[in-house]
Amino acid sequence: MHIDFAPPSNGTYNNAGSSRQLLNYLEHEDLERIEKGIYTYTEGFFNQTEDNIYKSQVIKDIDSNIGQLLKTDAKFYAIHVSPSEKELRAMGNTEQEQAEAMKCYIREVFIPEYAKNFNKKLAALDIKFYGKIHFDRCRSDNELNMHCHLIVSRKDQSNKKKLSPLTNHKNTKKGTVTGGFERVRLFQQAEQGFDKLFGYNRQQNESFDYHNTMKNGSIPKQLNSQEQEFQVSERKIEINQNSNQEYLFSINVENKETSSHFLLENENIVTKQESYTSASSFLNQKNNQTSDVIISLIASRTGLTFNNENQIPKSKKKKKKGRRL
Repeated sequence: MHIDFAPPSNGTYNNAGSSRQLLNYLEHEDLERIEKGIYTYTEGFFNQTEDNIYKSQVIKDIDSNIGQLLKTDAKFYAIHVSPSEKELRAMGNTEQEQAEAMKCYIREVFIPEYAKNFNKKLAALDIKFYGKIHFDRCRSDNELNMHCHLIVSRKDQSNKKKLSPLTNHKNTKKGTVTGGFERVRLFQQAEQGFDKLFGYNRQQNESFDYHNTMKNGSIPKQLNSQEQEFQVSERKIEINQNSNQEYLFSINVENKETSSHFLLENENIVTKQESYTSASSFLNQKNNQTSDVIISLIASRTGLTFNNENQIPKSKKKKKKGRRL
């Protein structure tokens, strides 16, 4: 998530006068998309409670909320909130889904944290702001480029308290500026709030702390951040390896169980076959014994004799009569 405060200038971001010039610029994308015949999703400005607010109302509201400000004082501030491509994919699949998610994020996370950081017991409803969703960036080659422009009044809703997010004071108790503003803490809290709201699993090299350290930190801090990122990468590799090993182990166990089951079934089949063979042998033996008994009875009554092997009856030999001389 990239968040920045546009520095005041003499052009579009001149915040010492009327907000009209900036708001004309913020509306240019809608006009360009309409000219190209892109009507998929365009809408007006939004604030904490309303959608589709007309530009004329925003100009009137911002330009009239300047009580006790000098001519050269800043009357408003411009803020850019730009999610990365990965973050945008976590926010929705279509432009409309992403735009609605962005408005939800601004209302529920960014503006409440913005209000808290002034250390003046302010809530989201105390901040006078308007937002505009843009979908394109002329200098970007990314597939997804949705981002949000915010124009925030220098004064709170009551038009009494001065609020400057560009001050260098931080949580001051005395002096002309009390409260101050901590931009680093805002970026950290806005990032954490995004992750919680959308269930986003942020990698270390995506975090604000990492990029801030690599850009502004001392050499030891940069080395420490790189070492931490390397350790995180190693842990991920180790976890993946362990997962793969567990998967392979589960496959081996399953194969062993299948093999054991197969062998057990084969043993049961062999046992059944042996039992069947034994039973058949026993029955054959019994049948043979029964046959022998029956044959013996027949033989005793008929006077026939049988061969033991083939049980074929034998005829009695007749005695030859001697020749008479």
